[in-house]
Amino acid sequence: MSLTPISPTDAARLIESGALLFDIRPEDERARLTIDAARPMALDRLAPVAGAQSVIFHCRSGMRTQANAGALAACSEGEAYFIEGGIEGWRQAGLPVRIDTGQPIELMRQVQIAAGALILIGVALGFALSPLWFGLAGFIGAGLTMAGVTGWCGMAQVLARMPWNRRAA
Repeated sequence: MSLTPISPTDAARLIESGALLFDIRPEDERARLTIDAARPMALDRLAPVAGAQSVIFHCRSGMRTQANAGALAACSEGEAYFIEGGIEGWRQAGLPVRIDTGQPIELMRQVQIAAGALILIGVALGFALSPLWFGLAGFIGAGLTMAGVTGWCGMAQVLARMPWNRRAA
């Protein structure tokens, strides 16, 4: 069983006809940008969807949805679709989204920004002041490698406790 790709405009028509739309992104991603008709169903909390003839899933770009197509399709008793391009494709098609700029950007993007900035600073200071600063870039690189291998990211843990992230719904 798999998901059938559907264009954002066709998905909107299907939703108007009674199809259920599910957003598989984690809560911190949904807090800033959502489709009003979408119900939350994070990948780590998949559950069967009973009583719907058609179910549509979306993520940010469509990649996560496609990568988890089998598990998502198994949640539906009827037809199961995914929106091509995810919520970004939905926006590009001119369909309505709700944006809450008061919410912080999602945590993984914060990690990417912080890690990239620290690596650039370490390299720049390593060339400008002392080669010892290259150790900062190495330390951040080691942390990112550990996060990829173990699934635990210390920088994400620290950033999640920052004041601007306490507002997320």
